[in-house]
Amino acid sequence: MKRPYDIILAGIVILLADLAAAAKGDEQSTSPYATAADLFKYAMKLREQALLKVEAPTRPAIQRFPWKTNIVTTVFWVGEQAGANNPVSNYRSSWDANWTGNYGGLDNPDSSTRRNCIPVAFIPRQNPFYCALPYNDVMHGQFKPEAPLVIPWFKQAYTGPGQSVCKDRWVAIRKENRTCYAQWEDCGPFRTDHFQYVFQNERPKPNLNDGAGLDVSPAVRDYLRLQPTDTTDWQFVEARDVPPGPWRSYGENNHFVIARRQTERQTERQAEQHLKEQKGK
Repeated sequence: MKRPYDIILAGIVILLADLAAAAKGDEQSTSPYATAADLFKYAMKLREQALLKVEAPTRPAIQRFPWKTNIVTTVFWVGEQAGANNPVSNYRSSWDANWTGNYGGLDNPDSSTRRNCIPVAFIPRQNPFYCALPYNDVMHGQFKPEAPLVIPWFKQAYTGPGQSVCKDRWVAIRKENRTCYAQWEDCGPFRTDHFQYVFQNERPKPNLNDGAGLDVSPAVRDYLRLQPTDTTDWQFVEARDVPPGPWRSYGENNHFVIARRQTERQTERQAEQHLKEQKGK
């Protein structure tokens, strides 16, 4: 099906050819229009028809999420032990009972044990750029009643009963002129029920960590050059809006790693097929 602009262009080409023939007095012209006035009327009719067929763009508008500004931000890590200001250990997450094992080990926050935003002892099997927000969409294996109503992407991300639509979601985190991107992998600080803050307009509630509303991993801390307790801005982002950076390099849960591996496998299959075809000749 031709686009309206193609119709207009084709009409213009026809008209120019006919006008040129008429101007030369070419008796062999096949134009059905006796005068330039007839051609002009036809052009106007063609233009009107094309404009009536113009449709609104079918590409959906990019969904934008508001920034949460000046949020007290603390550092946490996979494998962290429970303590005074961390009542629950991080051996497991709200969505992964074997978080430390699936990650590959302790994500030691000590700078002397890290290089290029990852531990020197191993390559993480999950994205080292991760964060926690104080809401869990699942409880006892079922979605919370408000989840379908307050989570903006619930319908698009739904894969089955009790399968979190929040886990692995991308978040932009900003400190002054630096912005980092991380995946939502746990719930906290302290709370797992504050949807009014995470998805709506409330501020974080008071807690033992100065009202912290965001936990970030050592990789995020290092990239943004944060203090153990600091303030940042954050917002949800779609995966398609995540720019290149170290946050796209690691992790079996990382959309970009998954896509890259799929491309590599497809390339390998194509190479194998080509080799078979060459041998068969």
